[in-house]
Amino acid sequence: MSENLKGWQPRPRPERKTIDGRYVRLEPLSAAKHGDGLYEASSVSDIDDRFAWLPDYPPETRAAFQPWLDKVEASEDPLFFTVIDKASGKVAGRQTLMRIDPAFGVIEIGNIYWGPLISRKPGATEAQFLFMKYIFDGLGYRRYEWKCNNRNEPSKRAAERFGFKFEGIFRQHLIVKGENRDTAWYSIIDKEWPALRSAYEAWLDPANFDGDGRQKRRLEDFRAEFGA
Repeated sequence: MSENLKGWQPRPRPERKTIDGRYVRLEPLSAAKHGDGLYEASSVSDIDDRFAWLPDYPPETRAAFQPWLDKVEASEDPLFFTVIDKASGKVAGRQTLMRIDPAFGVIEIGNIYWGPLISRKPGATEAQFLFMKYIFDGLGYRRYEWKCNNRNEPSKRAAERFGFKFEGIFRQHLIVKGENRDTAWYSIIDKEWPALRSAYEAWLDPANFDGDGRQKRRLEDFRAEFGA
């Protein structure tokens, strides 16, 4: 029997609003406010590797970066947010809410660039969690998606760590940077969210980290504990 959704109502579109966490803060991307910081965060020695799977290219100069900044600031979908590392106050990266479908309550996270300030640190996991919490608790969406090139093994591992469920491969789905992309699809749905939220909150608790910032228990351990 299918779930009865006769009372379903379209959900609100996500707003350009600041979403505050313990380690990071998400701010609607502003070319004027965040442009220099995003350029700095994108000017690192391994930048080609970090941009390898993104649809855009690393900025070559600050001036050349400006048209991209102006374009994405004006975009409604994808809706860009800048990630601020709260410890330093610096721009640490950016991410988007995209393929926004209020009618059916479906939305995707994408265009993720987490620079060295937060990558592989609690801030990156919290940046993901803040989107999840906003989408499920704040807006009442039913489905939250993660998609990536099927050859992008780090992205696939990240999706699984974050609690997304693998759904399959869309073969010859896109052409990106002149190459075929078979797309791996992942999702989290609303009924999975309560247990997953508890796991994230436990992992992000400062008590889960030692004095050097190392985790005591993995997110996967908390997910298993809470049945997520």
